[in-house]
Amino acid sequence: MKENQEIAFAKTLEAVRKLAKEQGNCISEEQVKEAFKELSLEENQLALVFDYLKKHKIGIGEPVDLDEYLSEEEIDYLEAYKKELEMLETVSEGEKEALILSAMAGAAEAQEKLIHVYLPQVVEISKLYSGQGVFLEDLIGEGNVALTIGVTLLGAQENAAQAEGVLIQMIMNAMEEMIAQTLKETDTDKKAAERVNQVADKARELAEELHRKVTIKELAEETGLSQKSIEDAMRISGFAIEDLD
Repeated sequence: MKENQEIAFAKTLEAVRKLAKEQGNCISEEQVKEAFKELSLEENQLALVFDYLKKHKIGIGEPVDLDEYLSEEEIDYLEAYKKELEMLETVSEGEKEALILSAMAGAAEAQEKLIHVYLPQVVEISKLYSGQGVFLEDLIGEGNVALTIGVTLLGAQENAAQAEGVLIQMIMNAMEEMIAQTLKETDTDKKAAERVNQVADKARELAEELHRKVTIKELAEETGLSQKSIEDAMRISGFAIEDLD
């Protein structure tokens, strides 16, 4: 693919994933083919697209069983959590719509009840994001926070269906942002660890040559590392680099 085609492909793939999530994590072959129609993909390229979607828990033609992707620990947690949710009062679709409309009008009691109605939905949404570096319990917690805030922000919506869509999207966005932030922090931690290891290795090599601990200034002069980077590494390590004085 040329560069412009690669960009168009990536954008289309993301649009397909978004559509699938809106449809209960399911999309038809016809919808996928229609989305990529302008890119004129070969059959083998389309096959790779379908394989990618399946690996990301998106069903082709029918929903996938998201429980199959959960670990035993996650399954145990969900069983216990769902037992707690079973104590919540269930409502019919008509009652739910009435609650949404009241919540849109600012009724605090309706907003509180609406939170209870959507707590099980938060659980199901969290399964979409399992296995991406964040504990399922934390995803549910973040989704519940978004839900609690979201029920108070529905006044600008035109109808109950639109309000429900906005609420679900807020929950999904919260989980996606949590995953993105966690991945960013993980990458930062990894780079910090690499920096500490680099400084520790250089300090050990120089200390072996000099048969004593070395100073930050000596290490900087001998290795070309800046004193600041060495000091940062010392601080990150909790001043535990043994060969640095």
